Amino acid sequence: MARLSTHVLDTAHGMPAANIVIDLHSHGRHIVTMETTYDGRTPDPLLSGDTIEPGIYELTFHAGDYFRARGVPLSDPPFLDLIVIRFAVADPHGTYHVPLLVSPYGYTTYRGS
Repeated sequence: MARLSTHVLDTAHGMPAANIVIDLHSHGRHIVTMETTYDGRTPDPLLSGDTIEPGIYELTFHAGDYFRARGVPLSDPPFLDLIVIRFAVADPHGTYHVPLLVSPYGYTTYRGS
């Protein structure tokens, strides 16, 4: 089964990032909006099925809203507000996991397992 998933870790506080909104887009269209749960993961995979359409995808993480809700003082505008990660799906039967490690002033991502 093919799938696309993510999770978010708040490296400034050393914990999963709960209640961060994530939008998924592909081929110029919005696919889904989800919010992370207490463990920093979405309640379901962003995509799952027999196959995933190959192509370019974008995950948009609403990091500024997340940090404001936590009471973190941010500049106006915040250094990082919307974090967009653009990546490619080549294998329609593949498993893609795109985690985000985030703080108010930096982030890291990679292809996870």
